[in-house]
Amino acid sequence: MTQDLQKLAARVVAREPNAVARAISIVEDRRASMEPTIVSLLRELGGATDPLRAQRIGITGPPGVGKSSLVSALARAARSSNRTVGVLAVDPSSPRSGGALLGDRARIEIDPDDSGFFVRSMASGGALGGLARAAGAAIDVLGAAYDVVLVETTGVGQSETDVEHVADTVLMVIQPASGDVLQFLKAGIIEIPDVFAVNKGDLGAPAERALTELSAALATAHAGTGRGIPPMVLTSATTRAGIPELLSALDQHRAELVAADKLSDRRIRAISSWALRLFRERWGEQGVEDSGGQQALLSLIEKKIRDGATAVEAVSEIKPR
Repeated sequence: MTQDLQKLAARVVAREPNAVARAISIVEDRRASMEPTIVSLLRELGGATDPLRAQRIGITGPPGVGKSSLVSALARAARSSNRTVGVLAVDPSSPRSGGALLGDRARIEIDPDDSGFFVRSMASGGALGGLARAAGAAIDVLGAAYDVVLVETTGVGQSETDVEHVADTVLMVIQPASGDVLQFLKAGIIEIPDVFAVNKGDLGAPAERALTELSAALATAHAGTGRGIPPMVLTSATTRAGIPELLSALDQHRAELVAADKLSDRRIRAISSWALRLFRERWGEQGVEDSGGQQALLSLIEKKIRDGATAVEAVSEIKPR
């Protein structure tokens, strides 16, 4: 089995689509008996916390804002600069089969002959945070194969912020004349993203008005925090207007993290928070308390992540007392 996993990992790193798909299928398997295999595979892929590996961008926003079309446009822009791109599109689960409804993937343009572009849909499994339970491990797989990993959440509401635990840069997409800005300001979710896109800019005046409202909302949300206001870009996935500028803003955020030597710590803290979510799903709140409480548990998880463990591996090694 170890030799088979080594071969599979090597094929993933070589960006063989069938191997990448197989590896993601393995990490999606929720059977307890598969956990050692998942841990071994992720260990073979390695380097999840290496800040020089794949640029991880999380794209979130409410339903209907055009996230899938924007992901498609961003992927094409990245490919035009010779970067390979892996996309994880988390779809709502079918109420009957539990599988992904595939609505997001259907809107992402795919060139079947392009070995540098891979798209995988994943069912949310009813998760309320906009991401599936296996999303973190799937992103580790994609990060071992591709230069840029784009993670599209399901349409989120006012409080779902899981995407910040799997991405180095969070992009929030809003649309004109939707009331999203006020709702996100009220909920506080507007403080999470690193870059904002007002999509459907081809609508003209309503889009410009939404950009003005967003600017005012961000000024209010960041007042007194000492933090600068995140970049805001007016885009149109239909006409491709603003897409180069948006990709540049995302690249600039990563460059600033690298220059300030903050990317590694940011990723470690994010992966640790994701692992804490996995631990809580497995053992519940009582398990967290039996492990010394949330802060003590998070510190223990973070130490394991800093020592090179993945989120799945860290969780598998910790048992409530």
